[in-house]
Amino acid sequence: AQSAVDHLNRGNTKYHLRDYQGAIADYNKALEINPQYDNAYTNRGSAKHELGDYKGAIVDHTKAIQIDPQYANAYFNRGNAKKGLGDYQGAIADYGKVIQIDPQYANAYINRGLVKYNSGDYQGAIADYNKAIEINPQSALAYTNRGLAKYNSGDYQGAIVDHTKAIEINPQSALAYTNRGLAKDDLGDQQGSIADYTKAIEINPQYARAYYNRGNAKSDLKDYQGAIADYTKAIEISPQFA
Repeated sequence: AQSAVDHLNRGNTKYHLRDYQGAIADYNKALEINPQYDNAYTNRGSAKHELGDYKGAIVDHTKAIQIDPQYANAYFNRGNAKKGLGDYQGAIADYGKVIQIDPQYANAYINRGLVKYNSGDYQGAIADYNKAIEINPQSALAYTNRGLAKYNSGDYQGAIVDHTKAIEINPQSALAYTNRGLAKDDLGDQQGSIADYTKAIEINPQYARAYYNRGNAKSDLKDYQGAIADYTKAIEISPQFA
């Protein structure tokens, strides 16, 4: 007979193959055999999250936390599910708990920063991204996110520096090129912004936002035909892009 661990491992394999329903079936089996299996609860919660069942995910992560109150990953995953439901305060509390248990958990700072950013607390977000970068100086995501928070704070030069660093770490980050292009555009460097948007489109030819942004920059330069072509491409990729 298969053990709870066997079912957990098979569920994890299915999860990584994006067979979330199959993964849940295996986690269910693991929990039938061992109802106190905290890993099975939090992994099942993550699979539910991927299927959009954030409330079900929260129930499972909470169960894992009841079994092991020091389970940092369960708090992190529950925070992600709360973020998915728009419960930003609840998410911040969970990420804070992760950091309390494991102060070197860089992704908890990144995700807490994202929630603060979504709440309009750009300075609080920057502080969290600073901490994530201290822990992991090679986190392109932390630099990209910090750059966006700086951009929204009006620090366009700082945004460019951060996005440039993100590109050094991950030269295939279409998002970093697009965000750097935005900052250049706002500083009046339309040619520089067009070069960045073009690079983003080379990396991801289906990136509607990059076409839209490049269209704006071309429009600023009075290249109206070029702008129309880019807006048309954005609409082809994303017909709901009002």
